[in-house]
Amino acid sequence: MNLTASSKSVLLSWSQGQSVEHRYVLRSRIILMLDKGLSYEEIQRKLGTSSGTISKWKRRFEEQDIDGLRDLPRSGKPAVYDEAMQARIMQKACEKPAGGYSNWSQSRIAKELGVSQSTVFRSLKKNALKPHKVEYWCGKSPDPEFESKMLNIVGLYMNPPENALVLSVDEKTQMQALDRTQPELPMKPKKPRRHTSTYKRHGTVSLIAALAVQSGEITANTMESNNSENFLKFLKKLDRTYRNKHLHIIVDNLSVHKNKEVKQWLEKKKRKITMHFTPTYSSWLNQIEIWFGIMTKDVLKDAVWKSKEQLNNQIIQYIKTYNETRAAPFSWQYDGK
Repeated sequence: MNLTASSKSVLLSWSQGQSVEHRYVLRSRIILMLDKGLSYEEIQRKLGTSSGTISKWKRRFEEQDIDGLRDLPRSGKPAVYDEAMQARIMQKACEKPAGGYSNWSQSRIAKELGVSQSTVFRSLKKNALKPHKVEYWCGKSPDPEFESKMLNIVGLYMNPPENALVLSVDEKTQMQALDRTQPELPMKPKKPRRHTSTYKRHGTVSLIAALAVQSGEITANTMESNNSENFLKFLKKLDRTYRNKHLHIIVDNLSVHKNKEVKQWLEKKKRKITMHFTPTYSSWLNQIEIWFGIMTKDVLKDAVWKSKEQLNNQIIQYIKTYNETRAAPFSWQYDGK
C-alpha cells in the first residue's frame, strides 16, 4: 500500500490514542500492518481479527483513503442529545461541584443539565468517565537525592552484602481493638459471618517490626506509643538478636528515627549498624510495608477483640506462626526503569 504522509500521520494517531474508540484503533492498525507488508495470517494472529475484516477495511481504504475507515451514516431515529450535550456532560463531570459536595453523582449531573440520568450514564460510559471513582498513585518524590537513595535500597534487596543482614523496619500505629455491642453471629451455609454495626473501643496497639530481607523472618515489639525511646529499645533488641551480623537497617524519615539519643547510640555502633533512609514520600520502598499489608488482611480485617491485651497477644501469636510456617524472602524485581 502507498500511504501519504498525512494519511500515515492520522493512522498512527488513531492506533496509539487512548481516547480513540477501539474500532478505529483496530482499523488503523490493520492498514499500518498491511503497509509494512505483513500477511493476512500475521495480522489475524496479532490483532485477533478475521481475514474478512482485513479485506473490508483494506478495500475501503483503497477507495476512500482515511474517510473509508469511518462508519457509514446509519438510518433510523437521530439521537436526542447531540455531541454538544455530551461535551457539557463531560465538562460538568470534570468540574468540582458547588454547594459543599466533593464529587458528582449521575443524578445531580442530570438535574443540573436538565437531562435524564440514563443519558448521563450513557455519555459517561461512552467517554470512560467515572466521577465516583478515585485512584491513588505514588507522586514524584521531591527529594533531590531520590535516585541515589532508591538505587542504594534496591541494591541492598537485589545483592545483599556478604556476612550482613538487611532489615526493613517501620511502625504500624493506632491499631484499634474494636469489640461489637452484641455477640458475633458465626458463618453458616448461605449466610456470612455477621457483626452489629455498633462497636466499643478498647484502645489502640502500636507495633514496630523488622523484616529480615534475606529470610523473611519478622522481629517485632508491641508498644503503647511510637517515640524515639521505643525505637531505640527496638534497635538494641535487633543488635542483641543478630549479634554476629553487620546490620543494614532501612527506615523512613520519621523524626523518631533521627532523634539525638538514637544518633548518639548509633555512633557507638557504626562498625556494626548502617542506617539507610528511604527518599522523602517513598516509604513504599521499604519491604516491611508489604508484610504490614499481609498482617492487616490476616489479623486486623473484620476481627473482634474484648480488650487491647487480646489484640496485643494475637499479633504476637500471629508473628510466631508466620515465622514458623510462612517466612520467606519476597521476590523483589527491578527492571531498571
